[in-house]
Amino acid sequence: MLIANIVLKTFHEGGWIMWPVAATFFLAVCVLLERTYWWITLKRSIRPAAQEKAREALGTGDFNTAWQLGQQGEDPFLHNLNEGISHAHTSMLAAMHLHATKWIERSEARMWVLGTIITLAPLLGLLGTVVGLMGSFASLGDEALGVTKVTGGIAEALIATACGLAIAIGCLLPYNFFRKRVSTFRHSFETWINHAELLVQSAKAHGHDLETFAVERHLKR
Repeated sequence: MLIANIVLKTFHEGGWIMWPVAATFFLAVCVLLERTYWWITLKRSIRPAAQEKAREALGTGDFNTAWQLGQQGEDPFLHNLNEGISHAHTSMLAAMHLHATKWIERSEARMWVLGTIITLAPLLGLLGTVVGLMGSFASLGDEALGVTKVTGGIAEALIATACGLAIAIGCLLPYNFFRKRVSTFRHSFETWINHAELLVQSAKAHGHDLETFAVERHLKR
């Protein structure tokens, strides 16, 4: 209860600029929670053992096993392989790249919001600083209340600036963390696609026809 009173008192002393600052904080928390949930869900869906089995099946020309593994679960890499296999009669690589692009876009979703908040929050704090100082200087002509108003205006300016910087700093670390995760995710997809292409070429060299299997998959849809 004491903490809540302190927060409300500080919020009130920060002036009207604290409302947009609070809005940016609320938006940042929502985005951070959503992105954290998305990455946790993605991590749980990935099945390394199944991926390894799919690669082995692909290299030996057992395309049906590789396909069946992709039909089980929500692993984006196995789904990516299925997308490539089903379009092998046209362009396996193109299909896999298009599918991977959709996943990369999902991993980058709403990151622009965090980037905007990191820039906007300090600017709002700076605006609060300017407004507070303007109010302070405007009260200098009143000798009776001049000192009180000046100190109050400076306090308002410092509170707004501190809150804006705190929000920006609080968003910067997870923002960079998520950007790194996106980069790693993209690299993993590139490695997966290139490896799949090499395995398919190896299977073809041993007389296995992926194009015929792909056509059969299309006809069964």
